[in-house]
Amino acid sequence: MTVLVTGAGPTGLALACALRLHGVEVRVLDRATGPAETSRANFLHARGSEVLARLGALGELPRESIPAMRITTYAGARPIMRIRFGDPGLRTAAPPMVVSQARVEAALRARLAELGVEPEWGTEVTGAGQDGDGVQVRLGDGGHLTASWLVGCDGSGSAVRRLAGIGFPGAKLSERFLLADLDIDWDLDRDGTSGWVHPDGLFAAMPMPGGSWRLFSYDPDGGAERPEPTEIVDRLRQHLARRTGRTATFGHCTWASVFSVHRRLADTYRRGRIFLAGDAAHVHAPFGGQGMPTGMGDAENLAWKLAMVIDGQAAPELLDTYEAERRPLAENVLRGTALATRVNIADSAAGRFLRDKVLIKLGGLPWVQRKATYTASQLWVSYRKGPLGGRRPLGDRIADLDCVREDASRTTLHAELGGTWALLLPASGGDRVAEEAREGLGKRVVVLRRTDEGQAPALVRPDGHLAWRGETGLGDWLAGALGRAG
Repeated sequence: MTVLVTGAGPTGLALACALRLHGVEVRVLDRATGPAETSRANFLHARGSEVLARLGALGELPRESIPAMRITTYAGARPIMRIRFGDPGLRTAAPPMVVSQARVEAALRARLAELGVEPEWGTEVTGAGQDGDGVQVRLGDGGHLTASWLVGCDGSGSAVRRLAGIGFPGAKLSERFLLADLDIDWDLDRDGTSGWVHPDGLFAAMPMPGGSWRLFSYDPDGGAERPEPTEIVDRLRQHLARRTGRTATFGHCTWASVFSVHRRLADTYRRGRIFLAGDAAHVHAPFGGQGMPTGMGDAENLAWKLAMVIDGQAAPELLDTYEAERRPLAENVLRGTALATRVNIADSAAGRFLRDKVLIKLGGLPWVQRKATYTASQLWVSYRKGPLGGRRPLGDRIADLDCVREDASRTTLHAELGGTWALLLPASGGDRVAEEAREGLGKRVVVLRRTDEGQAPALVRPDGHLAWRGETGLGDWLAGALGRAG
């Protein structure tokens, strides 16, 4: 059975990689003529980095990225708040990174090529129908494809979502922002992102790999027409002088754009054999860098479930748990990023007072910074309340752990995930549980032993969440969770 993925962005590429790790045949289509060289997203929090690590796509990204884990807020020349991001106290398989989405996509494409798949560029989906056996897709050049499943990872303007007849309600949260990547000669340090609060609107600067800077600025009065890149740079130069009080010499601009902030959520993530993931299912504000990790989390969640159903190891009802687990998370992210947008663009006296006199002071408190780091990381994501969750802590993310394979070689938990489940056993015992795991999951499970003591056997899903824990009953849990139809 083949899964057809539309969209060769982070979500689509992550989904394709995960499916291939599970042994599923996959094709990736994208209407663009080739890979993107620029991107708005340039921050990957810990959750997204962990997904890359599990897929084997992390590569050199940590060394290429910038460890700019600090945000400094200024009022004119005076720093009034500093938030430091970092490890929120939970062991992670990979670090958060300042790295462009285009570079993340390149790493995923390289990994996908190792797994035997290349994106098919210049291939637009213009029609889609389905029956009980599969999906029939019409292409822009008049050609046709058939597949068992179709997943739309084709962004906020998703053709797949439209063809499936899935609604995408939402609201506009802001007027336009200006954005540009350019070389700048000025005295601002590159240890983190800097932002300036000003009655005219937010202005911010982020250091980029390679020595350039990313500037973005709220521009609600800039007009309705889309400006040329040179106009964007000129307005940014004016905003910088007025809102920061600094002087700077602008050099080469590699990219400039405008955007407005919208909040949208698909009515459903599934219609029969057609699924949505990433921006095709949810669009939110860029504040907080939640876009890439949310979409890649969708991909990883869906991949192992599709693979289990395709191989006949799970009933089709397992696929219903994808939306049940991921849509509540998107709702949470949408609420948080919408609030951040309203705070950043506050234009009323009351809103500015709340931001400048209350929230900024709170932001300097250590416990607030820890909370902000933890929230942005998405390491808090849990499926306890979903259909595969249950009593605490079933459904929680499991931190990376030192483990020992059955051949006595050392490894870590997350290094063994991606295309497999992992059964974590204590240093000794648990042989009967291991037999149940192999009976229920076959080649899809690896048995590991912990290097610490006193822990009950635990089954970890391919996406790093705790599926089951106990001394007995694993076989019953697998039958109930994966074989509902039977």
